[in-house]
Amino acid sequence: MLRKSTNSGRRSAVITGVLLIAGLVTGIFSVVPVIDGADYLVKASTNENQVLIGAFFQLLMVVVYVGIPILMYPILSKHNKGLALGSVALGIIAGVFIIIGVIILLLLLTLSHEFAEVGAQNGSYVKILGGLLREGRDLVNHVATTLAFVLAMFLFNCIFYQTQIVPRWLSVSGILGSALSILASLLFMIRFIGLDATYMMLNIPIAFQQLVLAIWLIIKGFNRADALEKKV
Repeated sequence: MLRKSTNSGRRSAVITGVLLIAGLVTGIFSVVPVIDGADYLVKASTNENQVLIGAFFQLLMVVVYVGIPILMYPILSKHNKGLALGSVALGIIAGVFIIIGVIILLLLLTLSHEFAEVGAQNGSYVKILGGLLREGRDLVNHVATTLAFVLAMFLFNCIFYQTQIVPRWLSVSGILGSALSILASLLFMIRFIGLDATYMMLNIPIAFQQLVLAIWLIIKGFNRADALEKKV
């Protein structure tokens, strides 16, 4: 029984590490430059494949954002069931917001096709609707989704810190990185900053911590295997 539980914990650690790396990769490939540009209504329809590829990778992020908390729940709930359950709820919420973001992205593509048909002279209503959709997409992606998943990671790292199943320097860096990322989303929400260098700098620490955590989990797994099994 002990060996089976230990193997299960090791397997969960590896899969979680792989999912964390997958989340970083899919996040990069989900970026759609033509939508973020000033002339997005013109270029989106002529670069439809770029938009569809971005939507595809964004959908893959649902697997990561929802999968990690669910995968970690059996392990983390042994130490703090409340925080573990909270992370699952936040992961599911993040997944729902990702789907909403994909829908908005596809609506922007449809709007771009409409703009190409009516022309710039008669497309004022399209421009207004496009601006609203793009604003909504930014808020969904960079505020709602980010806050939900980063809060889930914050809860993870709180449990990691309490149990030391990963090194404390790793959990502390995760807590601090999560706080900076939350700050970035809140500052963007109130329009104190935009999607600029400041926003990126505030999000770099949590992205780096997730990469280091992923590598640690894949190579080392969890520390103190006996702690993981104390309630088995």
